[in-house]
Amino acid sequence: MRYLAAEDLSMFGRDPWWLIAIKAVFCFAFLMVTVLISIVMERKVVGWMQLRIGPNRHGPWGMLQSLADGVKLMLKEDVVVKGADKVVYVLAPVVAAIPAFMAVAVMPFGPAGGEVSVFGHRTAMQLTDLPIAVLYILATASVGIYGIVLAGWSSGSTYPLLGGLRSCAQMISYEIAMGLSFAAVFLYSGSMSTSQIVESQQDRWYAVLLPVSFLIYIVSMIGETNRAPFDMPESEGDLVGGFNTEYSSIKFAMFMLAEYINMVTVSMVAVTLFLGGWRAPWPISTFWAGANHGWWPLLWFVGKVVTSLFVFIWVRGTLPRVRYDQFMKLGWKVLIPISMVWLMLVATVRALRNENYDYQDIVLYVGSAVIALLLLSFVVDFFRDRSAQADEAGAEQGPEPAFDPMAGGFPVPPLPGQTLPPVPRRRPRTERELIVSGGPDTVSDGKEADGV
Repeated sequence: MRYLAAEDLSMFGRDPWWLIAIKAVFCFAFLMVTVLISIVMERKVVGWMQLRIGPNRHGPWGMLQSLADGVKLMLKEDVVVKGADKVVYVLAPVVAAIPAFMAVAVMPFGPAGGEVSVFGHRTAMQLTDLPIAVLYILATASVGIYGIVLAGWSSGSTYPLLGGLRSCAQMISYEIAMGLSFAAVFLYSGSMSTSQIVESQQDRWYAVLLPVSFLIYIVSMIGETNRAPFDMPESEGDLVGGFNTEYSSIKFAMFMLAEYINMVTVSMVAVTLFLGGWRAPWPISTFWAGANHGWWPLLWFVGKVVTSLFVFIWVRGTLPRVRYDQFMKLGWKVLIPISMVWLMLVATVRALRNENYDYQDIVLYVGSAVIALLLLSFVVDFFRDRSAQADEAGAEQGPEPAFDPMAGGFPVPPLPGQTLPPVPRRRPRTERELIVSGGPDTVSDGKEADGV
């Protein structure tokens, strides 16, 4: 088994300054272009899923819609709330956006062995790498959350403050499960370097070898980026707009930019740690020897990232927003216990492997089935407890009191479990009777009138 200090990172740090600048500009441009494409793709895909017309006005087929939105936000009036803490209020969007750009510095777009040539210089398709590159990614992602928390606090309003607190709670809850899913990858690859993790997936992707870790990371990355159905920090139903309620113009655009860049970043992490990184998919790599050489790895990497972004959009267009208590229960009572049990299983398998036991695949597959059964039992117990609590509450309350739709003189809606009383209806016209004050005919009425 390899040790964490044994990575060979000698191919990094030897490029001239101008080549490093080109790589840095490429990373920045890649993120910005990917964000523009992902915004248009999200609106078009969600429109297609919901059977409605998506963007079709700006540019051919509406492809410049996100660029038009950015120009519009820049030209809108920049309002600063009177009761806000001005310094923190202005710095919060910057704190949220800048760390989102930093994680891409250690992402491998291709092999690290000098496969490509840029103006005559052989170089790696990666800006740099670190022995603890994945921890660096987690650190930068954590700093970005502070921008959201500070934005909610500095606005001087109740709803942004609640949104910022929700975002902080989500970060604490789901980064634990995310870190545990990464730990399984570290144990199996023997490295925290992104380039070495991709190299260790030459025979089999970790999404296949560590399926539980992959699924936990998928759920955690959606919760970490505050995306639907886990977008409680900006829930318009109860928080108006959440942490960015009091922001407008370019500051609001920076929050939006940070959200989509974080989507791209976590997608790149998923591709690097679980989907083979820049390696070609399985059918292509079997019959084409040059698929993982030259500039082709960049194509495979970008294709996998776009596929991961499509999963984000698919989930948003499919699932409704969950309740906050359900979301926190999923993180603390489901994902974290399953992650810990799975991590212990992976560590046991690695220890047996070091002792020359050849049962790693069997144990991993059996462990995956066990964890899946445990997850299913959690879900069944959850719904069983809810139904039992509902039955107990109904038995304790007894019969429901009669519902008065005009209680207090104002129309009120029924509570859960109450039903509206039947509305009185007029009888059909054929069943109506003529009601008169006198006798059965007009003659008698006239005689009575004369007698009077």
